[in-house]
Amino acid sequence: MLTNPVLISVIVMVALSLLKLNVLLALIVAAVVGGLVANMGLMEIMETLIEGMGGDSAETALNYILLGALAAAIHKTGAATIITQKLSKNMKGTGKSLVFIIAFISIFSQNLIPVHIAFIPILIPPLIMVMNKLKIDRRAVASALTFGLKAPYVALPVGFGLIFHNIIRDEMADSGLELVDGEIWHVMWIPGLAMVVGLFIAILFTYRKPREYKPVEETGTEYGLQEHEVEDVVFNKNHVITVIGAVAALVVQLTVGSLALGAILGLGIMLAGGAIKWTGIDSMVKSGIGMMGFIAFVMLVASGYGDVLRATGGVESLVDSVSGVIGNNQLVAATGMVTIGLLITMGIGTSFGTIPIIAAIYVPLAAELGFSPMATVLLIGSAAALGDAGSPASDSTLGPSAGLSVDGQHDHIWDTCVPTFIHFNIPIMIFGIIGALIL
Repeated sequence: MLTNPVLISVIVMVALSLLKLNVLLALIVAAVVGGLVANMGLMEIMETLIEGMGGDSAETALNYILLGALAAAIHKTGAATIITQKLSKNMKGTGKSLVFIIAFISIFSQNLIPVHIAFIPILIPPLIMVMNKLKIDRRAVASALTFGLKAPYVALPVGFGLIFHNIIRDEMADSGLELVDGEIWHVMWIPGLAMVVGLFIAILFTYRKPREYKPVEETGTEYGLQEHEVEDVVFNKNHVITVIGAVAALVVQLTVGSLALGAILGLGIMLAGGAIKWTGIDSMVKSGIGMMGFIAFVMLVASGYGDVLRATGGVESLVDSVSGVIGNNQLVAATGMVTIGLLITMGIGTSFGTIPIIAAIYVPLAAELGFSPMATVLLIGSAAALGDAGSPASDSTLGPSAGLSVDGQHDHIWDTCVPTFIHFNIPIMIFGIIGALIL
């Protein structure tokens, strides 16, 4: 197992990221290493990597860039600044309540208003000044955002969570274990509770102390997003048009299913209503590319990287290796199963895509070891959920980093990936293993 190409590739990717090599380069290098270990040729590796960057991944990249442009436009009008000024005047103390509010808002991005990371570039950059004033440790905010992006789909069968739970149900059925609709959430609340515990530890204990950041007036903000002047922004006609454009973008995304089309419509409404100027469109697009372009390219390369890992054949052999050495010890088996899920998800960057890979092996293996059907659900769900938090290539970490690093004072790896890995993956592993043994 120690020579498995997926294992070696993921270790290389994580190690390079921790050493602060750019995530894009870390993914490419890790893909090459994994492919070479699997005896793939260099040209074959690169062709697989590039081919994997098309299709849905290209659409995702376009969505993120247009989303960034819409966020820049909303910020430019000062609509979001009104919220921050209200918060700035009313927030007192250490700012823990603001962090919990951000976590609460984030939860609805997965179910009630399923926009995923779309709200981050709109909500977070204008709040940077408030966070600095309250001396909030942004690692706590990163944890709150990742919690809101992940915990709801893990635990709740609505929005993205319904998709996640249905994939678990369908893949288990394909492997011979039929479940009644709605049964999945009966145990998936356990990893969800683990994330709640991790969130409280992060906010109330690990990152409770005030942390000093340089003021925005000194650092400025990247991507053309500048804070408005100190005087109050008064709600006006342009803000009404901005709200209409933002709501229209949301409606289109929820009804038609196209975030790109929604962003274009929102920008069109703001342009037609005079909230933004024709001469400012170019700067809006450049701001969008600056803010979300990096995420877009990372997601493209991550998709190609996932294809390379699959092409090595190492994913299946990794699962087989573990199943062959765990014996009849349920504790060892549960630990091995969730650990493999962590490695796979860290590598391919998606919990949803991990389920089909592991379910085919885990269902018969769990039955052979005497795990109940609900324990099997918990093992598969926990194994798949692991890694989405903490992965350098996951949008659950890239999104928070994009919002929190607009003034250059938040590091993607050490301020987002490492804190979310510690506070969410470790509790999910513990709760998942213990829960599977009890059920």
